[in-house]
Amino acid sequence: MMITFTCSAYCCDRTHFFALCVPLFRKMRHFMSSTKKKTQVQKEDMKAFVVEVVKMFFLAVIIIVPVRVFLFQPFFVRGQSMEPNFSDRQYLIVNELGYKRTAVHIFGKNIVLVEPHKVFARGDIVVFRAPIREQQYYIKRIIGLPGERVMVADGIVRIFNAEHPEGFVLDESGYLPDGRKTGGEADVVLTDDQYYVLGDNRPASSDSRVFGPISKSAVMGRAALRAWPLNKIDTL
Repeated sequence: MMITFTCSAYCCDRTHFFALCVPLFRKMRHFMSSTKKKTQVQKEDMKAFVVEVVKMFFLAVIIIVPVRVFLFQPFFVRGQSMEPNFSDRQYLIVNELGYKRTAVHIFGKNIVLVEPHKVFARGDIVVFRAPIREQQYYIKRIIGLPGERVMVADGIVRIFNAEHPEGFVLDESGYLPDGRKTGGEADVVLTDDQYYVLGDNRPASSDSRVFGPISKSAVMGRAALRAWPLNKIDTL
């Protein structure tokens, strides 16, 4: 009887054990199935995320590249040559559209070519390749226009052109501080593709008084917006 009882008890314990394990196995199988589904969902979410990133990249290329190539370029002011109107480390946006010749080449082939069709006006702020160091860019104000004669003497600037063959004294009161004179002496006749440029801080500016007129092809564009610092944001 003892042996029978013992064996019976053992059988009952095993049956009870399996009875307890079946729900556990079911839960484990459900958990594994759920985990598999979650993993699959996560993979699908990751795939969708990658696709969105790729879309955003190509969209950025489509939008930003043409803007940077054809429309606008950022420019940091360096130095004091344009004070008090533009100070060191100010951030400008330069409008290039229509002002410079732009070509886009792909695999050595000319895909897009935009010829300049706009002209600069007297007083425009322009950014151009430095005549002495072409890898650098300067920012100056246009004073003399193509075909004009520019004379600097006695602290003032005189302009001679078809409308004023006898010349006139350039009024610079709108951007120069009271009493600021234009030092040095110069007498230059500009060709049809040249501009005479000066910095607003005349005593501390290296400009056309030093390196002569600049060619239109050297000009990158016209300063259109001061974007930094925030308290001095304005259109130009």
